[in-house]
Amino acid sequence: MDNSQLLGPVEIRQLAELLDISPTKKLGQNFVHDPNTVRRIVAAAEITAADHVIEVGPGLGSLTLALLDIAPVTAVEIDPRLATHLPITVAARGPKNAQLKVLERDALRLRREEVDNPTALVANLPYNVSVPVLLHLLEEFPSIKRVLVMVQAEVADRLAATPGSKIYGIPSVKAAFYGDVRRAGSIGKNVFWPAPKIESGLVRIDRKDNWGPEIRQAVFPIIDAAFAQRRKTLRAALAGYYGSAAAAEAALVKAGIDPRERGEKLSVADFIKLAPGVIP
Repeated sequence: MDNSQLLGPVEIRQLAELLDISPTKKLGQNFVHDPNTVRRIVAAAEITAADHVIEVGPGLGSLTLALLDIAPVTAVEIDPRLATHLPITVAARGPKNAQLKVLERDALRLRREEVDNPTALVANLPYNVSVPVLLHLLEEFPSIKRVLVMVQAEVADRLAATPGSKIYGIPSVKAAFYGDVRRAGSIGKNVFWPAPKIESGLVRIDRKDNWGPEIRQAVFPIIDAAFAQRRKTLRAALAGYYGSAAAAEAALVKAGIDPRERGEKLSVADFIKLAPGVIP
């Protein structure tokens, strides 16, 4: 597929007018209208014909068309007008024999049985719910081995932050629970319509299935508690979780963690040591 078959600024506005679409902040809608940008996203995701891609918020289909040039796609779109028209756009401009399934859904309510073993998540995530959607899909679909998502630049920085940095927090630790997280590039404002007021960033996650759902259910509440009051020591911050400051201190010492440290100093592996049952 060459760039002429992808959606540029003219095609994006024509489609929006046809569908009577005015991008809304409520749904986090900013449509990519630069073919080179979608090519870049697909290349950074390193998908192959063997992949099954799940895309959240396909919008008018800019990224969808480029993804379908390589692999089957399940697109999850909450706006009924966009969900209905996406197959029409793909039929008119997409590759022959494109394998597209469209689900008119809120991605936060998507369940495992609705998508057949997706192996990659590639998406321009709706900015207002990007982190909750990302974490939900990683939890719901253990078959996803690779993630390449576009989010607000500051969110991308937080997701990829490492222990000890000022922006390291709950999103950083929870994303790292699933695999190796890194920044995969920056995206300017002018590739979108309407142009957002902020820059965007690409985040890549390569999944590592080191820990199962039982560990996740045990450790995520500890992560939440540790960062609820960042200025507190772990001994104080985890007192509520363990029942008392003394019990929190005992658990921290048992895990080899200084009770005077703060949550921002701990790696995901450190938090996992605190999960009940991990250390006998």
